[in-house]
Amino acid sequence: MLAIPLPFVAALLLFMIGILLRYRYLQNSQKPFWFTILCASMITVVGLRWTLDIAFFRFLQPILGAIIPVTAWFCFAEAHRNKANTYWHWLGPVIVLVSSFMYQNIWSGSVDVLLISLYLGYGYLLLKSSFNIPEQVRLTDVSKVLIAERVTGLLLLFSALVDGVLSFDILVFNAQHINLILTIGYLFFIPAIVIGVIVVSLSMPSAKEYHQPDLLTPILHGSLEEADAPLTSFESDSDEERDKENAYIVAKFDAIMRDHQIFKDPDLSLNKLARKLSIPARKISSAVNQTYNENISKVINTYRIEHAKTLLKQSDGTITDIFLNSGFQTKSNFNREFSRITGQTPSEFRSSRMC
Repeated sequence: MLAIPLPFVAALLLFMIGILLRYRYLQNSQKPFWFTILCASMITVVGLRWTLDIAFFRFLQPILGAIIPVTAWFCFAEAHRNKANTYWHWLGPVIVLVSSFMYQNIWSGSVDVLLISLYLGYGYLLLKSSFNIPEQVRLTDVSKVLIAERVTGLLLLFSALVDGVLSFDILVFNAQHINLILTIGYLFFIPAIVIGVIVVSLSMPSAKEYHQPDLLTPILHGSLEEADAPLTSFESDSDEERDKENAYIVAKFDAIMRDHQIFKDPDLSLNKLARKLSIPARKISSAVNQTYNENISKVINTYRIEHAKTLLKQSDGTITDIFLNSGFQTKSNFNREFSRITGQTPSEFRSSRMC
């Protein structure tokens, strides 16, 4: 009996989260806001469908359910590329819509099979893409975005399992366990997916940031000529050519970090770095990873920590001023990376240099 009012409580909380998110993060909260509203609407329809059993809500529930995995995937896909322009992804929800209209003329379990297939498919796509560095997010946030993407993918797979159990309960047990299944399923995974979408959306610089002119690029083309002779192509066939390509890319990468200190930009993303170097983002990520045996986010954080160490030794600035000046956005992230690289806290490092 407890499961009946829970959908409405959860929906109300999601509506409140969406509104607070919209007003607190005005620049880049549009997508997570609408996704939160979509999920809140979905939970409300689920509650009404199983409380009142009205035909309209039975019709609407699978349609909203089909839209959620697609929109979640689009939110994460945008972090990996400029535009997710694959409109065929909406084919699944359209098929569910058409099947819902023709519900009495087709097999009753067809819509359930379609929904399970969608959640399985997009769960797999998110898990697969979570092994690639997202190009559009701030490099300081890469790790948590990858975790959020991986967790969201697992949650979609879990949702497919819940839908399967739900269909089995309806067919075999006449929906005797429906309240328990809804409590464990919809009221757990939908809010968790909302959190994942919020994480990736707030980790991306605002659209305004991407439209600002890149004043550094003309300077770089002149100052980095000595790094190596420019490659005529970024397609390498042999190991020797790939090594030369990686050496060239890493030389330009090191030069821009050392001479122009772009690591101090807290909104630095792989895509922005690629535009400054005029090299494809994936080429930069691969070259840095193979050279340093670490992902590009950790390598750039190393530059930031080295800069912070210099400031700690040579200035009397506060820890807050130093981590902000080094490109970090939060003190917790700065402390964690500082300890990972140096084995000390910033305060301990400063004290040891003063003795």
